[in-house]
Amino acid sequence: MRLLILLAIMLATPAVAQDAALQAQVEAIFTDAPPGTRIGMVVTDEAGREIVAIRPDERFVPASNTKMFTTAAAVATLSVDGPDRVGGASIRIEGRDVVLTGHGDARLSSMSGCVVDCLATLADAVAATTRRVRDVIGDDSWFPDQRWSPGMSWNNIPTRSGTGISALSLDDNELVLTVTKAGVSALPYYRIDDRITRVAGSKSDIGYDRMPGQDVLTLTGRYTGDEPAVVRVGIDDPAHYAAWRLRDLLRARGVTVTGDIRTRHRALTGADDPAWRGNVPVAHPPEATPLAKLTPPPLIDDLTITNKVSQNLHAELLLRRVGQFVGSGSIADGHAVVIDMLTRAGVERWRYDFADGSGMSNYNRISPRGVVRFLKWATAQPWGATWRGTLPIGGVDGTLRRRFAGTPLDGRIFAKTGSLDKAAALSGYMTAASGRTLIVASFANDMPHDAPVTRFIDRALQAVAAAE
Repeated sequence: MRLLILLAIMLATPAVAQDAALQAQVEAIFTDAPPGTRIGMVVTDEAGREIVAIRPDERFVPASNTKMFTTAAAVATLSVDGPDRVGGASIRIEGRDVVLTGHGDARLSSMSGCVVDCLATLADAVAATTRRVRDVIGDDSWFPDQRWSPGMSWNNIPTRSGTGISALSLDDNELVLTVTKAGVSALPYYRIDDRITRVAGSKSDIGYDRMPGQDVLTLTGRYTGDEPAVVRVGIDDPAHYAAWRLRDLLRARGVTVTGDIRTRHRALTGADDPAWRGNVPVAHPPEATPLAKLTPPPLIDDLTITNKVSQNLHAELLLRRVGQFVGSGSIADGHAVVIDMLTRAGVERWRYDFADGSGMSNYNRISPRGVVRFLKWATAQPWGATWRGTLPIGGVDGTLRRRFAGTPLDGRIFAKTGSLDKAAALSGYMTAASGRTLIVASFANDMPHDAPVTRFIDRALQAVAAAE
C-alpha cells in the first residue's frame, strides 16, 4: 500500500528541473530584472521533461498570451480552411428600411480599393434594387451585446486596442485620422476638438481622449511638421458606425435615404450563461432571406492575423464564434469551449481564469506549468501544426519581427507575445542549439511602471537554447 501511495505521488508531481546549473544561470539573469518584478518560467522538452522551472505554479496575468487559447479553440472547432460562409455580413430590404446584419466576420471593409469582403458590394445590391430607402439599420444581434469584457481598463475604450466588440464589425472598428500642419482629416463620425500644438521639432507626439459613449474626440500634444501623422481610435458602437458608413455608400450610388441610422442589439440575459443553462445551445431565430451576403476569405487567414500582430478585436470575435457551438455566442459560451479544451489537455481548472479572448482583461490568470502542458498537448492534435503556423516567428514577422533578430534564435522561436500594463509574456516553441524543440512559457508581472523586462526573458531563453 505504501508503495502504491508513493507511486501516486510521483505521478501527480510534475518533474523538477533536471539541470541545476542551467536553472541557477537563468535565476541569476532574473536577479537583474527591475525590483519588484515577479517572473515565472517553465521550459520543457517535447517529452515534457522540465529543464527550467521558476514559480511554475503561480498564476500570472498573461496579457495577449490569452489569444493562444482562443485561436486554438477556433482551429479545433471552426471550419478554418475554406471560405468563411458563416461569418459574412448580409443585407436585406425590410419594408422601406435597409438592414445590414453581421455574423461575426472581423474583416468587413469600407476602404477604397477593397476587392473582397467589401461593404460596397452590399451597397451595390441595394442600389440595383431600389433608389429610395428610409432607415439604415445596423443589426449585430447575432451575438449578445457585450462590447467590452470584464476587467478591461476603461481608459482603453477610446483606443484601437479597446474598441467595441460587435457581430457587425467594419474596418477593424477603428476610425483613422491624419494630422498635418493644415489640421485633421477623417471621416466625420466624431466631432474633433483639435488642441494639437504645431511646432518645429524632430518628432510628433500626439495624444487623444474621448469619454465613453461620447462623440467628441480631443486631440492633444504636438505636431512637428514632418510627415503626416496617422492616429487610429476606437468606436463604441460598431453596428452604428457600419450603418453610418453604409448610408454614405448608398448616397454615393444615387440612393436617397430619408430616415435615420438605427441599431439592433441583443441584450445579455441569463440564457447566455452556460453555467445557468447547462451548456444547452441557444438557437438563433431564422433570418429572412438576404438580398446579398458576403463570403469572406478562409478563417485561417484571420487566425494568422490575430496571432501574428496580436489583433484584439479579431480574437474577441473568434471567442464569440466558438461560443456559438455551445450557446448563443456570449463570452461565457466561448470560455466554456476553451475550458473543455484545456480539460482535455490535462490543465487543471485552478491553474487559469479567463475573462476575455484577447488578453486585455486584468482578470485573466494562468500558471506557466499549465501553459506548457497545453502547448505540449497541442502538438499532438490534428490541427496542431496549422495552429503553430499562426504564431509569430522571432526576427521574422509579427510582434517578434525585431525580437531575437541577429541572435541564435532568429527564425528559431515561434511564440505568442503579450504586453499589458505591468505584464509581459512570451510562450510557444523554440529550436535549441541541438536541434531539439523546446516548449516555453514565460511571464513577468508587477514590474515598476515602464521598466523594461523583456530583455531578461529573452536572455534567459537564449541561455536555455544554447545549453540544450
